[in-house]
Amino acid sequence: MNRDERVDQAPLLAVSRAVARLPGFAELLGAPVVHRWAACDPAQSLGVIAWGRKPSAQRAERFAARHGLPLLRVEDGFLRSVGLGDADPPLSVVVDDVGIYYDAATPSRLESLVVAAHSADELGRAASLAAAWRRARVSKYNLAREYNGTLPERFVLVVDQTVGDASIRFGLADASSFARMLEAALDENPGAEVLLKVHPDVFAGRKRGHFDALTAGAASRVRVLGEDVHPVGLLERAEAVYVVSSQMGFEGLLWGKPVRTFGMPFYAGWGLTRDELPAPARRRPATMENLVHAALIDYPRYIDPETGQRCEPERVIEWLGLQRRMRERFPPRVEAIDYSIWKRPIVRRFFQGSSVHFVRRADEVPPGATMAVWGRKPVPGTLAAGVRVVRLEDGFLRSVGLGADLVRPLSWVMDRRGIYYDATCPSDLEHRLQHGRFDEGLLARARRLRERIVAAGLTKYNVGGAVWARPRDAARVVLVPGQVESDASIAWGAPGIRRNVELLRAVREANPDAWIVYKPHPDVVAGLRREGEGEGGASAWCDEIVIDAPMGELLAQVDEVHVLTSLAGFEALLRGKRVVTWGQPFYAGWGLTEDREPVASRTRRLTLDELVAAALIEYPTYVSRTTGRFTTPERALDELLAWREAGAGALPRWRKGLRWVLRMAKG
Repeated sequence: MNRDERVDQAPLLAVSRAVARLPGFAELLGAPVVHRWAACDPAQSLGVIAWGRKPSAQRAERFAARHGLPLLRVEDGFLRSVGLGDADPPLSVVVDDVGIYYDAATPSRLESLVVAAHSADELGRAASLAAAWRRARVSKYNLAREYNGTLPERFVLVVDQTVGDASIRFGLADASSFARMLEAALDENPGAEVLLKVHPDVFAGRKRGHFDALTAGAASRVRVLGEDVHPVGLLERAEAVYVVSSQMGFEGLLWGKPVRTFGMPFYAGWGLTRDELPAPARRRPATMENLVHAALIDYPRYIDPETGQRCEPERVIEWLGLQRRMRERFPPRVEAIDYSIWKRPIVRRFFQGSSVHFVRRADEVPPGATMAVWGRKPVPGTLAAGVRVVRLEDGFLRSVGLGADLVRPLSWVMDRRGIYYDATCPSDLEHRLQHGRFDEGLLARARRLRERIVAAGLTKYNVGGAVWARPRDAARVVLVPGQVESDASIAWGAPGIRRNVELLRAVREANPDAWIVYKPHPDVVAGLRREGEGEGGASAWCDEIVIDAPMGELLAQVDEVHVLTSLAGFEALLRGKRVVTWGQPFYAGWGLTEDREPVASRTRRLTLDELVAAALIEYPTYVSRTTGRFTTPERALDELLAWREAGAGALPRWRKGLRWVLRMAKG
């Protein structure tokens, strides 16, 4: 349901302005959410929202009672977001018209859902969802990195909580419950070490926990872990999980671990956990599939982080799983050398999950560190021993607008071996193309992506507005795309011809009867890069020079494309065109192009969709313009189409004057 469809709907009332303004809240609840003082007759509303059992919830209760309105309690869902509440709005909320899940003293809607009857298909979906949770390695919050230290060979996990956590009191527990929990963990597991997971807010000094000091006997067997780490690796390795009311107990069940509870959290009392407290009479034995279906499918509501529309839990798990995988690719700290001011926020965005430290010289990079370098740019200074280099460059589906115009990219490549345009040494892309395996699912995905790109007429930069028509009497039309002659792809991927005019002359000599169209590089046309040597005389070697026509429109109408190393050759392959390479671009040497300069290291014959799978799905990193988080090439394509439809817009005059300063600034 979109906003327009809700314009005339009755609203839900919130007594808290913060709740009323929560992004995506209306989509999650299926109705407009307004503050109680808005110009709205309470009698015309659907009800009143109370956030759990917070103090503001008491005001909501009184307001609802005074006006005779239904009360809905909401809380964050069990699969919430990447970051914490103050940084990221929830991707799921639970809505309860009976009570709230963590209040064991009163019934809740969740309890009735746990004991509801389910079909075999529904129970199968619940089992699949639990498996997807494990594969994606997700948790309620997904910002922290996994623990990279050495864990004990055998251990049980004991989970502390902060003093004052509402789920403790409403879960029928108190401070003494934590002491009993630790004592039981020690007594019941004599052969295992006890790993005590302290809440990160306690370790940071912002809040208090329940274990200020350990006795000498306990300290000998207890290892305190106070770091802010993703809990999945701990749950995966633990022999058992001990909790009072923490959600980590539920996640322990999802990982198939024995769970011992010392409060009465929502997942206790169903015969799935060993409970210190007696279960309320209304809770009776249930299966794990019933609990999962209730807690992850029936009870919460989810919103797609990229579309803003309601969705199913599988979609949120898939998206959060992508964030988890991408955030763990690089070490916790990355050194980035010699980046201009305007590029630094982009570097941080593409290295989400790692802390990026900017330096000017390689001498500032400590031994064994990971260092991010732009392309084949020379590194000032001397590298210390063991420094691992990651080379960054624009991806192949980049933006609407030119990189030299400071238009932020949707994709970069991040290469640990080399860089795709350097044919003198291996790259991650070349290694994948030469040695990788491509399953049918990946190839089908590549085919669909390729077909969408071609149908939409998308290319790397998606600029140009002029209309071009193929000459009616031309029997064969050859396109020659110009390049920036100082471009690194020519320096590292063109062992023979390196000038645009030389390429044009060679193409003319090889194709004397063809209609040759030359398209100068858009950066040159825009005045952002220098014209190539002798390029002003290009007309002597071609029949037509096209300045502003979109590359996609040209590629659709020509018969073949001749390139040095231009990405236009790859874009022509996507469209089934004959491509002749006079340099050694990444797509040459695989049996798909006619190569004037063969690459000896490339011996494998590939299909077009194998090339697409590696180059557009597996090699690049995509970051969404909508969320600022990692995304897929399919979603990046959606955003490029919307971006192009909206129009990139003319560059403001102040940015034209500033762009060169920003590109060169290093401080």
